[in-house]
Amino acid sequence: MPVLDQNGTQVWRRRTGRESLARWFGWLLGVAIFVYCWQIISDATTWFFVWDAPRIANDIWTRATPPRWEYITQLGRPIWDTLNIATLGTLISLCLAVPVAFLAARNTTPSALFIRPIALLIIVSTRSINSLIWALLLIAIIGPGVFAGVVAIAIRSIGFCAKLLYEAIEEIDQTQVEAITATGASRWQVMAYGIVPQILPAFAGIAVFRWDINIRESTVLGLVGAGGIGLQLSASLNVLAWPQVSLILIVILFAVVISEWVSAKVRGAII
Repeated sequence: MPVLDQNGTQVWRRRTGRESLARWFGWLLGVAIFVYCWQIISDATTWFFVWDAPRIANDIWTRATPPRWEYITQLGRPIWDTLNIATLGTLISLCLAVPVAFLAARNTTPSALFIRPIALLIIVSTRSINSLIWALLLIAIIGPGVFAGVVAIAIRSIGFCAKLLYEAIEEIDQTQVEAITATGASRWQVMAYGIVPQILPAFAGIAVFRWDINIRESTVLGLVGAGGIGLQLSASLNVLAWPQVSLILIVILFAVVISEWVSAKVRGAII
């Protein structure tokens, strides 16, 4: 930005004096907020435990190694339940997310004034609550077990899948839709032949990506009683069986790595 110096010569500066002052004021305000928040956190923190954390971590590490490898025979069913929770929850969520996505997309919703806000509310409400909270609510309603975990994963995934899918619907090529409409096709025929083929790759990618995320989330649902390997982890933590805990964590890590590899391969094949 050109400004004049004391000699009247025009020089270039990145910002004016007012912009520089506003920038420094913004930094000062940010530092003040950080110091204030840090003071609140510091007052609510027992620093003795923080400084003692390395010793406690070393003690737990000593107790947890080596893992109790013979315990792995009891983890087959729990890890299978975890995979089922993630897979079934993803499938149910996809079946529910597809109609919600079509109702939320501007170019496919029957009513932008009434239906679309309801669909968007469903998307926001299901995405805003964590799967653990859904699991706690469902356990209180339908009782503990794998079924509560499946429903919790399904509800949590509806908003995620529907949001990405309705954005993909809104970004389709309208010329194909217009061409099919010009032939006299009905609304359902336009949707089946003009919209669905364009969003199928995005739908497949969303499904695999969400399944990969649900594998991670389903491993901890057992901590609140929703079944899966998390239930074994919670039981081992309650009795301080650290060698079992370390083995369970290794199994969870292995399952997550495998799911990540599978989803990467599938997404690569789709894209």
